[in-house]
Amino acid sequence: MIQTEEMEFAPRVIAPENIPEDGDIEVTLRPQTLHDYIGQEKVKEKIAIYIEAAKRRGEPLDHVLLYGPPGLGKTTLSAIIAHELGVNLRVTTGPAIEKPGDLVSLLTSLNDNDVLFIDEIHRLSRAVEEILYPALEDRVIDIIIGKGPSARSIRMDLKPFTLIGATTRAGQLSAPLRDRFGVIERLELYSKENLTDIVRRSAMILGIPCETDGAAEIAGRARGTPRIANRLLKRVRDFADVMGNGQITQEIASIALSRLEIDQLGLDSLDRRMLDMIIKGYGGGPVGLETLAAAIGEESVTLEDVCEPFLMQLGFLGRTPRGRQATRLAYEHLGYTPPEQAASPDTGQLSFNA
Repeated sequence: MIQTEEMEFAPRVIAPENIPEDGDIEVTLRPQTLHDYIGQEKVKEKIAIYIEAAKRRGEPLDHVLLYGPPGLGKTTLSAIIAHELGVNLRVTTGPAIEKPGDLVSLLTSLNDNDVLFIDEIHRLSRAVEEILYPALEDRVIDIIIGKGPSARSIRMDLKPFTLIGATTRAGQLSAPLRDRFGVIERLELYSKENLTDIVRRSAMILGIPCETDGAAEIAGRARGTPRIANRLLKRVRDFADVMGNGQITQEIASIALSRLEIDQLGLDSLDRRMLDMIIKGYGGGPVGLETLAAAIGEESVTLEDVCEPFLMQLGFLGRTPRGRQATRLAYEHLGYTPPEQAASPDTGQLSFNA
């Protein structure tokens, strides 16, 4: 029982969220300019134009909303934008702004054209959002002084500033807040080629000897996420130091990642346990999420937020009104023979062999 509890609370190596073991290394590896920022070419191209236009006009950059899965570089890109504009960056998170007064303090402390970055902006309280609306639209804030009949409102002007909001759940943003962002960009999962370049760059910065094939092996199992790629690089380095001469080769990387139970597509033991249970325990599904979570001893929110998005991107999992269902691709990847009826990876609906 003790081992089960430890497993539940142990962070996954391939978790896209920031975990304590990342420490200051992630900050060290972050690029400082758009030129050094690898990947997201379409977003970079547009952001570069917006920055140059704002600098030529001497105006603040329009408010920016960055959304997409965790670990793709939203925080890094916000720091780069502030650096390219030559202004200060203030960083906070949605949950940290508990009261309207906290937001007022942040906004009134900004200098001309500064950048305020709010991570997890979808978690702002409604009262805080109400203060933010006039600040974004008219650069003013309304403060209520006093209580009861003697209460009065004071309007304060703000210096020009740019708000950059980041979220992994754009759908949870209220429409009035979303409409006040002039630039809305989605960050996509990275290609293996881009992640290989990121791993090689990180290895050079950290002084880790790494061959291109070794970097490509790590990149291929990083689930399209730079944060995971950098974390795997550190773990593979440990194996290279103990089992080899310190250099990361394709062979060492493959051995290390196999020991970490991360397969060629980036699935870990939890992903495979989930698919195995659907296939072997429930005939491929459909099976309800709560039932599935109880069967493998995990929290349903873990399966829904951590495992499902990636498995659905790979086409291994279908969601139906009756529950989760393994697709034909999942059967094939795990080495099982697909049944006569198997879910289509495109629709999650049943398809029939001819």
